[in-house]
Amino acid sequence: MSRRRFFTNKLPDHNPGTDVHIAKDWWHGQILAIVKTITDALSSEVSQDGGLYVGSAGIAYMLYYVSTYEPFYQHKANFIHLAQSILKRDLIFTERQSSKPADRVSFLLGPSGLYTLGALLGKLMQKEEMMQDNIKKFKSIAPECIKPNFLGCGSDELFVGRAGFLSGALTMEKRIGVKVLDEVTINNICRAMVMSGVEYSRRHRSKPPLMYAYYETEYLGAAHGLSSILQMILSCPSFLTSDPQSGQIVRNAVDWLLGTQQMDGNFVPATDELVYSRPESDELVHWCHGAPGVIYLLAKAYLVWQDERYLQACIRCGDLTWNRGLIKKGPGICHGVAGSGYVFLLLYRLTNNKKYLHRAVQFGNFIFSQEFQAEARTPDNPFSLYEGLAGTVCFMLDLLQPEKAEFPFFNVF
Repeated sequence: MSRRRFFTNKLPDHNPGTDVHIAKDWWHGQILAIVKTITDALSSEVSQDGGLYVGSAGIAYMLYYVSTYEPFYQHKANFIHLAQSILKRDLIFTERQSSKPADRVSFLLGPSGLYTLGALLGKLMQKEEMMQDNIKKFKSIAPECIKPNFLGCGSDELFVGRAGFLSGALTMEKRIGVKVLDEVTINNICRAMVMSGVEYSRRHRSKPPLMYAYYETEYLGAAHGLSSILQMILSCPSFLTSDPQSGQIVRNAVDWLLGTQQMDGNFVPATDELVYSRPESDELVHWCHGAPGVIYLLAKAYLVWQDERYLQACIRCGDLTWNRGLIKKGPGICHGVAGSGYVFLLLYRLTNNKKYLHRAVQFGNFIFSQEFQAEARTPDNPFSLYEGLAGTVCFMLDLLQPEKAEFPFFNVF
């Protein structure tokens, strides 16, 4: 078997002018079967640790998301009841683990993510008190984000830092329809992110005007790096208009990152790899590290500034993902085939080109292929939202509603 990180793509590409057929009944059956597999494993094989990222809270989010899809409304009561019971249990565990106030900022791995989920569930269940209680807990964390270096290891990234906290606020605003954080608070958090990046860049004489480190590594990708930090700042228009000087600094940082895009369309995981190149077989083409995550920043930049360069960069990311996105690590959204598939759903929404919807469906089908089933690795957390099947379910559900598809907590529209 090849030692490459990806399967060779032998899938048929789109034939221009043809429609894309999505067998909804078949997909419905597959989704419900996978949901059953996941929920059957909950009691014995899924940890409370790991938050939305790889813990049982991510499965609760998947159950919430499936419950918002009208054809599955007959399962809604059961799914929501299970999601709520998971959330109650996980909140006790996570709050106990987060002894310091700074720990509560953590979104993908900690409490603020669970408060976001609780608010979403409260809204869906029409439980106003539950929704408001979780929003109140979430809002109480905001002052921590204003403190300059509240974490020490890196206060700005997506998993445990300010970018993730903003992601939670933006998700609730879109799904619930209320502004969870007022503009002054949002602007203060964004300003803290810019100041943090400027200070780090000056101290380390970095080439871009903004740079960040997480545990002393200058990541560039979506998981811990520059791209998701910039994406969340760009998703706060009130900050960009209230502070044009900082807005220009952010744009200069976006353009610096754009300038690092490789000939094949990829982005290296961290700045230390800008000085040498990996062999093609060893390149990371993942949401967490590489073009399938950076594309969301580029898409947001295109939507904000309407500069064709960003769209063309997105298209290069998409072509790379088609060629090398059938990842052997598994079916998940962080570093798996579903994460690659989400790239095409994003491009479909950006361009309305059916080629990308076709490619998304092809990647979805590949997960059920004999080749993938036989040779793909089993993730460490095989049922989780980011590494495993829960995220795969979200992707498959979005194949059925591509006009509003969104990578979990990463919506750019």
